[in-house]
Amino acid sequence: MFFHPKILDSFQGYNRTLFTKDVLAGLTVGVVALPLAMAFAIASGLKPEAGIFTAIIAGGLISLLGGSRVQIGGPAGAFIVIVYGIVDRYGVPNLLLATVMSGVFLLIMGSFRLGTLVRFIPIAVIIGFTNGIACLIALSQVKEFFGLTIEKMPAQFFQSIHALYSAADTINPAAFSLACGSLAIIIGWRMMRENLGWLSHLPGTVLAMAMATIMTTLLDLPVDTIGSRFGGIPSSLPQFEWIPISWDTAQFMVVPALTLALLGAIESLLCARIADGLIHDRHDSNQELMAQGIANLVTPFFGGMPATGTIARTVTNIESGGRSPIAGIVHALTLLIVVLFAAPLAKDIPLASLAAILMYVAWNMGEWKKFIDLKQFRLPYQLAIISVFLLTVILDLTVAVQVGLLLAFITFIYRISSLSRCELADAEHFPQLKNQQGRIDAYRIYGAIFFGAVKLLEKIEEKLPSQVLLIDLKNVIYVDTSGMETIIELAHLCKIRNIKLCICGLDHQPYEMAQRSGFLQTLPQDCLYPDLLSGIAAATGH
Repeated sequence: MFFHPKILDSFQGYNRTLFTKDVLAGLTVGVVALPLAMAFAIASGLKPEAGIFTAIIAGGLISLLGGSRVQIGGPAGAFIVIVYGIVDRYGVPNLLLATVMSGVFLLIMGSFRLGTLVRFIPIAVIIGFTNGIACLIALSQVKEFFGLTIEKMPAQFFQSIHALYSAADTINPAAFSLACGSLAIIIGWRMMRENLGWLSHLPGTVLAMAMATIMTTLLDLPVDTIGSRFGGIPSSLPQFEWIPISWDTAQFMVVPALTLALLGAIESLLCARIADGLIHDRHDSNQELMAQGIANLVTPFFGGMPATGTIARTVTNIESGGRSPIAGIVHALTLLIVVLFAAPLAKDIPLASLAAILMYVAWNMGEWKKFIDLKQFRLPYQLAIISVFLLTVILDLTVAVQVGLLLAFITFIYRISSLSRCELADAEHFPQLKNQQGRIDAYRIYGAIFFGAVKLLEKIEEKLPSQVLLIDLKNVIYVDTSGMETIIELAHLCKIRNIKLCICGLDHQPYEMAQRSGFLQTLPQDCLYPDLLSGIAAATGH
């Protein structure tokens, strides 16, 4: 079916036990999502409620309409760098417009069944930009972690380093102590979690945030809080507000919107694949993209930010017992209840504690072991990972992905072309060719004849026999238009020199390509043979 959310298939065999597990998992994930949603929004240059509203609306829509049973949607750390750059350069209204446009792009990708294409992005590119984004997230939190006095953090890498260096003497000891304490609680709680019994379900991030808030309130610490910076978060439902859309503005937001859509697609489908492995299920990638598209199309009209599938919250959902989209819906409702009844408590949350949470997220987000293992791989793979990583950190994610894909494509073309080969059939294996070299020559081609390997046929042109040329294509798995054009040129050259060209073993895709190009129709019947042996027998008269 064109549009078939996974929730429609989730109730077969569903019972009270599974419902209870889903509700408890949803409550757990909702608690986990609360500090992350606020931290991601603040780090992106937005108000904390933007993250919470996104987790509520987008999280609910992605669970309700998505192609995965257990995926949890919402604001993600991967978006921080891009969103902050868009806000810094174009402003919040244009970020909302770019998010809506990215939703349209995702919806189109899912509708045209392009979800599987995202899987073709090489792992080297994914690792490179994931680690690059993790570094940038950590860098963006240095200011709040140390309590530095910087009026506005620049979006560019070198300017950020300069701003942090210039403000190094403005460290706030109270903020730094809170951040270190929060980080210690998160790490310590994770290390002791196995021995905590039912308390292990309480996330360390929530405990750290609560402890830091209590300390800030009781000791009246001189640190920035959500209340002092943003005036707290509203204790009401998000209000619908129309986004002004005009072509003059939209044309400038196409590239940022495409970046958001591409990153959202990659992040959500990677997350869904990880979830599949944990619950032994298979997600519908195109349905997931359409759900992500609808979520990003709707959320900005309620002041939200870009959303995608989130790995940390999805894994938490699975570990907590969630097995259907009900858990994701309960997670969204949990956040809604928190906003309606506990919003005033958020005003005392110190930003240093949220910075510590993001530092922890950034560390876990990066695949740092892959850098250590680089020495085991060849230079092209190493070059792709390092290039994408450095370009993501120093320049721009879009440029990094483009360069990474270009390097991957060049490497792939080189590898495939090197696997393709052409061998001259000798008299040892084909006795009929004895004493026929230079008069009747037979070549066996292996691999693919495509634009990167046409030189194989061009070499044959340099050593044409005087009477008959046999080309064995039995072991050719693929011929593209460039390869077919080279074969046609070889046939034309043979015709000019009065050499008989025989094609042997033409089958499957190469046969279809020869038929579509019209080459097959130009070959006489006595020039087409099912295999090389019969072709040689006909050519030599045996």
